[in-house]
Order: sequence, then structure tokens, then C-alpha cells
Amino acid sequence: MTVLVTGAAGFIGMHVAATLLDRGEQVVGVDNVNNYYAVSLKEARLATLTARPGFTFHRMDLAEREGLLDLVRKHPEIDRIVHLAAQPGVRYSVENPRAYITANVNAHLEVLEAGRHMKKLRHLVFASSSSVYGGNTKLPFALEDPVDTPQSLYAATKKADELISYSYAHLYKMPLTGLRFFTVYGPWGRPDMAPWLFTEAILAGKPIKLFNQGKMQRDFTYIDDIVAGVIGCLDKPPAADLVPPYRLYNIGNNNSEELERFVQVIEQACGRKAIIELAPMQPGDVVATYADVSATHRDFGFAAKTGIDEGLPRFVEWFRAYHKL
Repeated sequence: MTVLVTGAAGFIGMHVAATLLDRGEQVVGVDNVNNYYAVSLKEARLATLTARPGFTFHRMDLAEREGLLDLVRKHPEIDRIVHLAAQPGVRYSVENPRAYITANVNAHLEVLEAGRHMKKLRHLVFASSSSVYGGNTKLPFALEDPVDTPQSLYAATKKADELISYSYAHLYKMPLTGLRFFTVYGPWGRPDMAPWLFTEAILAGKPIKLFNQGKMQRDFTYIDDIVAGVIGCLDKPPAADLVPPYRLYNIGNNNSEELERFVQVIEQACGRKAIIELAPMQPGDVVATYADVSATHRDFGFAAKTGIDEGLPRFVEWFRAYHKL
């Protein structure tokens, strides 16, 4: 059968689609290829997929009413959905809040509507975010922790997605799983994320900003580990007797790294020292993230394998090749 992957031109979406193709799946990709960051990067990601047998692509805006519903009707072979499309970025949500309601709430609803009208939906997996933990100070973040203090609109939209999904699982018995991703990085990563920004600046001899005076911690999770978590979860939908058939999991490295050490590893990979500017905390940001993945390991054997000492040099190597540096 066939898997629908939304956000196929995105960082995680491209890697998930490629891994599904590697194991012989048919993949239908969807993306609106917007200009939040360089369209050329998104097109380059897509080029790696469209060259492969088994992949078909539809350029569309998921927030358009019933657009995805029409698509799944034309592709009755689709039996699973991996919904990764979203408007990312905590800081940008302060500048352009409406984009987040459109892309993260309205579009999410359309994906659920398409799913509930499919003749046979085996599983719908969707991307949530560690941002939902908001102002929590207890580390690591566990699924049982309260998530009622979002520090950004981005976080609020992701929590809304979880709540809306729960209601659909309850009302329509749809098998749904949400995955709270923790700071994903790796080859083909986003230009607005720290690995890209820091690598680009260090190689160009320009300063990098460390917010909160550099006193930040993140559970940096390598893309291969994220993909393994997504695929492992996709293959194990909620049990038929689970009421409602809905689950949530953390997908993280289970290791919170100091931002200063993160910079040091990039410096070593680049062979140059960073010019550092210390800056105050940004609106909507949080000081630390750290994933408790015990439930994820218990239910489908997830365990991250790649730390930053291995993952960041891989990213820098890709970055140099992509930019021909």
C-alpha cells in the first residue's frame, strides 16, 4: 500500500519519505513549498525524491478546504498518513501569528478530515513539538507533565493539534499518534536553525548570537534518530482495544546539551573559532529541553544512537558540500 507524507519538501519530511522508499513503500508527497526559507533548498530536497521510483508529488496548500480530501479519494491505495507539514519556528510566530493558525491548525484539521473519510486508515502519525512543555522546569520532560503554559503561539498551535487529534480519535475511532520532536538537526536541515546559522557564520568569519547569555540547553536529536522514531511508531498503530486509539510520545536524544558545548563541537568540525555575541533571552523561547523517552522505548524500542559529537560533523560536511565550500 501507500503512505501519504505531508511536508515532503521539508527537512524531516524528505528524510522520512526517502526511508519509506528505501524499504519499498510507495509514497505520495504533499507540500506547498512556501518561501519561509529558501525555496531552492526545498526544491533540491524534492529533487532527491522525484528522481526515485515509487514517489509522486502534489504541490498544494493543506489549509485549502477539502483539497487533501480530494487527493486521498484519487489515491485510494493510501492507507497511512505521516503529517509533518507545519509552519515552524518559535521566534517567527511572534512576527506572523496568522501563518501559524493557517498552517498548523487549519491545515491539521484538513488532514484529519481527509483521514476520517478514507476507507481504510491504518494509522495517522503527526508531528507535535517539545515546545508544548512550555514553562516547565522539571527535567527531563515526561508525557505526564502538564503542558498548559505555552511560551509561544507555535507551541500553542502544536498543543491545539494534540487536543483536536484526541477528539477525532474519540469521535471517529481513528488510530492517531502524536510525536513531540526535540530540536532536530542534520544534513538538509533548516537555515533558521542553530546548526546552519552557526556553521554559516563561523565559516564566513561572522559573529554568532547566543541568547540568554549562552545559558541554554537543548536535547539535540539527529535526523536519522527522528526518522527511526517516526517509522517505528508508524508501524505500530494504537492497539485496537485502546479507547480512544490515541497516543503521544517524545522523540528526543534523551540528553540535554549545553549550548556552549554545542558551539565547541561545530568549531571543531569547521576548523575555526566562533566570534560570539551574548544576547538576552528571546520572546517565546525556553531555557532548557530534555526528553524522557521511556514510553517510546517501551512501546516500540526507540533509542537515539547519534550524539552531537558524531551528528554535527556530519551536518558540517553536508553543509560544505551543498554550498561547494
